[in-house]
Amino acid sequence: MTPVAFYAPMKAPTHPVPSGDRTMARAILKALDHGGLGWDLVSTLQTRDKAGDTTTQNRLIAAAETEAAQLIARGRRAGWRLWLTYHSYYKVPDLLGPPVAAALGIPYVQIEATRARKRLTGPWAAFAATAEAASDAAAVIFHLTERDAEALHAYAPPGQRILHLRPFLAQEELPQAGPRTGPMLSVGMLRHGDKFASYELIADTLKLLTVPDWRLVIAGDGPALDAVASIMHGFGDRVVLRGSLDAPEMQRAYRAASLLFWPGVNEAFGMTYLEAQAAGLPVVAQDRPGVRDVLPPGPHPAPGDGPAALAAALHHLLTNPAERLARGDAARAHVAARHLLPAASATLCGTIAELIA
Repeated sequence: MTPVAFYAPMKAPTHPVPSGDRTMARAILKALDHGGLGWDLVSTLQTRDKAGDTTTQNRLIAAAETEAAQLIARGRRAGWRLWLTYHSYYKVPDLLGPPVAAALGIPYVQIEATRARKRLTGPWAAFAATAEAASDAAAVIFHLTERDAEALHAYAPPGQRILHLRPFLAQEELPQAGPRTGPMLSVGMLRHGDKFASYELIADTLKLLTVPDWRLVIAGDGPALDAVASIMHGFGDRVVLRGSLDAPEMQRAYRAASLLFWPGVNEAFGMTYLEAQAAGLPVVAQDRPGVRDVLPPGPHPAPGDGPAALAAALHHLLTNPAERLARGDAARAHVAARHLLPAASATLCGTIAELIA
């Protein structure tokens, strides 16, 4: 018997393109494994509508209705006892879990669901209504950030449990830390929108940096590669774009770096913050919702303070090796205590065990 049916409508854990969303989906499956719960990746249907297009939404709803009928039959054969969906919101609603779970008479659970009732009118109205209905149907919703928790608590139906599952790395121990004497490191997909806004802020900050001989390595790839290369061109060989790195290469990049510099414009929380801190890197980021859920308390500049405050933070760490090491050690201890696999698995699997008992 495979008790848990798992679904990630945003991006399946088997998706070929790396991202924080895929990393977190894979981490959830490892948490289930760690807790001794079998799982079945039941679908790779992506329900994302980025543009608010009614035709796209209707097509995805029809596809989901057909697939749901097949999954109900499959679930009966497999003996699923709980449905678990990761990351559903108004642009990417879970169109499969609620009808399948209802037909099978099993608990429906969500991780990182967000509510946006202002979207119940406008181009995403149909999807927003479906996402709200899915959240209403959940016996338990795990939130990853305090920002998400506010709306979940405000609109929770009677009896629904809202629980905190801290973002976590899919490992039991910390990786080896580096000497923290190399270049600065920025890690993020190279795409337009919020990610590009972070790169623009990085470029504006570097223009103010007075530390001699600073260097920055950027790890990431995507459709905004040329645009990012253009705004970094004036820095010459002090900024190096490494492209997409696999997991071992990424770990080597963390160990070779002195600190992580990623402002975090509109990040949900950012897996790179956890990975960098686990490797002992201090982080220079802005004090933003989501970001503050994965960083230890510290002097993180407010967004309104702009690039000058970020440049001052970088200058302080780059010119104070002892402070850089101390902040990195504190970040590493923070991840060890709160954001590794054992604690996350206990929270997730303990709750699931209660629901399927």
